[in-house]
Amino acid sequence: MRLLIVGNGGRASALALKLSEDSRITKMFFAPGNATTEKLGENIHETDIIALRDFAIKNKVELTIVGPEAPLVEGIVDEFKKVDLKVFGPTKKAASLEGSKSFSKKFMQNYGIKTANATVFDSYVEAKEYLQKQKFPLVIKASGLAGGKGVVIADDLEEAEGTIHDFMIKRIFGDAGIQIVIEEYLQGFEASIIAFSNGEKLYPCVPVKDYKKAGNGDTGPNTGGMGSAAPSPEFTDEHFQDFLQNIMNPTVDGLKKEGLRFKGFIFFGLMVTKNGTYLLEYNMRLGDPETQVLLPLLENNLVDAIEDCLNGRELELRFKDKKAVCLVVCSGGYPKNHETGYEITGAEKVKNSQLLYAGADYRGDRVVSTGGRVLNLVALGDSFEEARKKVYEDAVPVDFDYGFYREDIAKF
Repeated sequence: MRLLIVGNGGRASALALKLSEDSRITKMFFAPGNATTEKLGENIHETDIIALRDFAIKNKVELTIVGPEAPLVEGIVDEFKKVDLKVFGPTKKAASLEGSKSFSKKFMQNYGIKTANATVFDSYVEAKEYLQKQKFPLVIKASGLAGGKGVVIADDLEEAEGTIHDFMIKRIFGDAGIQIVIEEYLQGFEASIIAFSNGEKLYPCVPVKDYKKAGNGDTGPNTGGMGSAAPSPEFTDEHFQDFLQNIMNPTVDGLKKEGLRFKGFIFFGLMVTKNGTYLLEYNMRLGDPETQVLLPLLENNLVDAIEDCLNGRELELRFKDKKAVCLVVCSGGYPKNHETGYEITGAEKVKNSQLLYAGADYRGDRVVSTGGRVLNLVALGDSFEEARKKVYEDAVPVDFDYGFYREDIAKF
């Protein structure tokens, strides 16, 4: 069996490792891949949707799994389906639930999905006027794709005005910030639930705790994710039932009524407050770094699970009775300006974790940093303490200039 995995971060590495366990897979292609995937398959340089489609045809790819959001929003699934290529992911229309936060928020409101009160703005002047009458903190979101960084919790009017100016006037995220969503701030803890979709039903995985802030104690700017732990010990059965009743089930109804049926992954970004579980956002794909802790826990064969979804069959997900921890090691300055091109050493000294490269590629026989989130260390244990000890001990010998990581991942 020949597979194509679209993506190049730690999520692609986690998929590569999971899929490498399947003896039926004879060849894996990664577009564009990284230093981990290069050793498990073949990295290719095609990134354009049409070029990827043509590559899949020429190389007789039997299944494509799409990792990142951009190609999904651009319609890669639609293009592949036009030529009868088997692909796991949402259509362009369904991907709008991630690609447009305004569309997503209206969907939540229309179908009674438990979420924060919010208002969408296309006008900078109207947004600024609205802020004058609000209580703080408030959450301000760029409506389009901003690489996980287009969300700001504004503590006061000055910060809020600066944020909408950055988004809508300076356009620090390009067209993604032309339209914004301003919503109430919910106090609580976050959780992530990723589900498989077979076009009719959703099958949720165990809940994950993701660490979004750059600094210890959830301080500093938002990032794409500094680490993760699963199953989230904070997310109780009561929270899960609340999620099913008030978020997942009405989402399924909404998807059907809006004609957004798809076969792929859907990610629920949740906030759990004293008043229950609320939906913050949808992602229409596997999360990163949530995938890195979910796949080692998943007992199912991943290809079989995906094939069952593609064929509209029922799915029964099984997970190991273990704890999983992922530590993300980043380039200095991330998520803001950061330098790359530094050699990574000490990987051979990692003993008790999986080292998954993310923003890192081979330059000859050396591995060098190429992005903000450079590598992941992932470990399982009977307890979070055991898994946590493994990743932090293995982080010590792995070195590159200006690398840093949080010291409080999975510290419960």
